[in-house]
Amino acid sequence: MSGLTLFDKLWDAHSVRSLDTQTALIAIDRILLHERTGGIAMKALAEDGRAVRDPARVFVTMDHVVDTLPGRGDRTIMPTGTQFITQTREAALAAGVTLFDLGDPRQGIVHVISPENAIVLPGLTLVCPDSHTCTQGALGALAWGIGSSEAEHALATNTLRVKRPATMRITVTGLLPDAATAKDLALHIVATIGSAGARGHVVEYAGPAIAALSVEERMTLCNMATELAAFTALIAPDEKVFAYFKGRSYAPGASQWDDAVAHWRCLVSDPDAQFDREIAIDAGNVAPMISWGTSPEQSIRLDQPVPATLAGPAGHAAARSHAYMGVDAGSPLIGLPIDAAFIGSCTNARLSDLRKAAAILQGRTVAPGLRAICVPGSSRVKAEAEAEGLDQIFRDAGFEWREAGCSMCFFAGGESFGAGERVISTTNRNFESRQGHGTRTHLASPETVAASAVAGHIVDPRGYR
Repeated sequence: MSGLTLFDKLWDAHSVRSLDTQTALIAIDRILLHERTGGIAMKALAEDGRAVRDPARVFVTMDHVVDTLPGRGDRTIMPTGTQFITQTREAALAAGVTLFDLGDPRQGIVHVISPENAIVLPGLTLVCPDSHTCTQGALGALAWGIGSSEAEHALATNTLRVKRPATMRITVTGLLPDAATAKDLALHIVATIGSAGARGHVVEYAGPAIAALSVEERMTLCNMATELAAFTALIAPDEKVFAYFKGRSYAPGASQWDDAVAHWRCLVSDPDAQFDREIAIDAGNVAPMISWGTSPEQSIRLDQPVPATLAGPAGHAAARSHAYMGVDAGSPLIGLPIDAAFIGSCTNARLSDLRKAAAILQGRTVAPGLRAICVPGSSRVKAEAEAEGLDQIFRDAGFEWREAGCSMCFFAGGESFGAGERVISTTNRNFESRQGHGTRTHLASPETVAASAVAGHIVDPRGYR
């Protein structure tokens, strides 16, 4: 009998009961909610006469529809946004769950604040009504996105009925070149295996290139597993992760720490574990990347031309992307003028991301007429960045410096870029009208976004380091 994968170990440890050969009732350790869906789930639960089973396991933040402009309150640009905020606040207080409200120094994007407060920990199961919950698998937890009705069930029972996914290991050999980032690696992988390449699978990232990534870089990589259609992603916890968690708010205390770490060290795939699929990626082939189309899989190296249209369904999709994005097959993206630059989101708005962007912006200014916005991923990230003077670097360069939130990662918050505007962005999705009706979005790393903002057109950041 072969050994167990990390996923096998997490699944088995949380399986309450097998319901059939493919499905089990899984115990849920943590439930994260935000104001776009959390208030709805808690209100529906209360109206059904049910209570939150264990309020201590539930954490709520304001992030999706909140205004990120300085001086914000409950006001929102989204017409019904204030109702989402107030309803969620009332429901959270009534249920007795932990609320990171506006003005709370712990508030921020749900997948940023959970790790920085140690709400997620290695070995836990964690769910949230948000597709990028897979971000938190970077810490060795089984974390996945759910719907609002599933959130109600989890709140009432601390369990969920889950169909067991298949397993996939993506081994990244070698080391990333100095100019390549975790975001570039994520785009490289989705461009290589496709936006449906991991459908129905839990992806475990492994290999020397993964071990070399910082904890925050691992979160960026796992964040974009949903762009592979994966159920979720995992990275086995190591010494970097243990050091990251020590002393954080909800981490084990001193008396429990050694026992916790001893358990976490067991959260690795056995040497003889078998995966349903194995994929190898050579880190040496990764370079600064950028998306050219309207899917993250439509991404290329910055030094490559826009690919030609092919025959068949893929060709029709590419032709539509060419038309929407206003790019021609065979043309370079470097030198393409941009109207705006956005640094933010659960993908690339942590302190390390802001430091990298600021290093490029130091002593430079954005191109005339270009709108540039930086939205920290959490109030804690914002405060730490300001303590280091990063906010002043962004402001001096011509960036707007915002409050924490999802902001223009998508325009459900009501704020958007304009029709036909070309935006370079650190976000994770570039679908049609994702950042505004008719807006054209190019996905890239914080370094590429910052350098392009200075140039006024898409550039290779290696010339600005």
